[in-house]
Amino acid sequence: MKFTFIKKVSARSSAIGKTFWEFSSFLFQYLKKKVVTFSVAFEKNKNKLVRFFLTKRGRYNRPFLHFATMLVLFIGVLIGPFLADTYPIFASNTGAVLGVVTQPQEQSIEVSNDVFETKDSKKPRDKIVNYIIQKGDTLSTIAVKFEVSTDTIKWANGMTSDNLTVGETLKILPVTGVAHKVATGESIYTIAKKYDTEPQKIVDFPFNDFANPETFSLVAGQMLVVPDGVKPADQPNYIRRQPEYIASGPVNVSSSGFTWPLRGGISQFATWYHMGLDITADVGTPIVAAHDGTVSKVSLGTWDYGYGNNVYVESGGAAGSHYAHMSTVNVSVGQTVTAGKTVIGLVGMTGRTTGPHLHFEVSQNGSLINPMNVLQ
Repeated sequence: MKFTFIKKVSARSSAIGKTFWEFSSFLFQYLKKKVVTFSVAFEKNKNKLVRFFLTKRGRYNRPFLHFATMLVLFIGVLIGPFLADTYPIFASNTGAVLGVVTQPQEQSIEVSNDVFETKDSKKPRDKIVNYIIQKGDTLSTIAVKFEVSTDTIKWANGMTSDNLTVGETLKILPVTGVAHKVATGESIYTIAKKYDTEPQKIVDFPFNDFANPETFSLVAGQMLVVPDGVKPADQPNYIRRQPEYIASGPVNVSSSGFTWPLRGGISQFATWYHMGLDITADVGTPIVAAHDGTVSKVSLGTWDYGYGNNVYVESGGAAGSHYAHMSTVNVSVGQTVTAGKTVIGLVGMTGRTTGPHLHFEVSQNGSLINPMNVLQ
């Protein structure tokens, strides 16, 4: 009888073990299938997420920073008491925690005269702001204060003279140019032509939104900032701040170790939101290395944040260069290139571009600088 009971228990345990194994195997396969399905779906739709965040870039900066700050404060409140109890160094009275009675010590703190002075941090402006005219203001001083042209202020406020009235409000654009309300049927190309500027400048301004960041489609009624745009009525007599400039093409390497990557017209100079040069040329024009170095990264066949086909070159020191929107890339990662000789690739229209050109960037110690500093 005892043997029969043991045999039954053993058979039951075996059945339970078999059932558990089958369930574990089924659960593993089920989860594996779900993970694979999710991965495939994410891979197919990730570009939509990238486009969404690119389109809305800048809009969510402030909410994100506020959320991150509140999260850090919340974590600090939670773990503060634990740190004070566990690690004496965080306690307000270290001697008491160690069992030693200490007397409070007087501390002298030297305070400078400007301790209560508030200094405004310089940050990019993403929208039109209102400014109340103060006593002593002139159109020129206000323009310098906000780093825009006097004409930009006059166009935004319908002014016909430089006269100002204390207490009145002026609309100030974030950059030199004009503000435009999109009408039905308009495109960035027609708007750029209307204001005698480059459509690429409208595209590159980071706070201009598009219904589709690849086709730059617009919605009637939305406001666009048109950098370097000129009011049509003033175009015949308007003199631009920056004269036309021609990239001289590969020449002798300068003392800084750089040369021009190609010859063409400069359609856009370096600004705080576009720290690079746009050099226009026909599709297929060869682009040469601007300095000696090694290819560190090559991106082909992707959107890549709007750069399209692009190449990074780094030198042995702290300098680097970046070549974007190419139709063809002729180098590979690890390849050594020579300034003015090695063909990096050919001019194209890949990525976030409205016409054939090379977007050229230069970096020093990991930070982008104005390429004109090393090319002249």
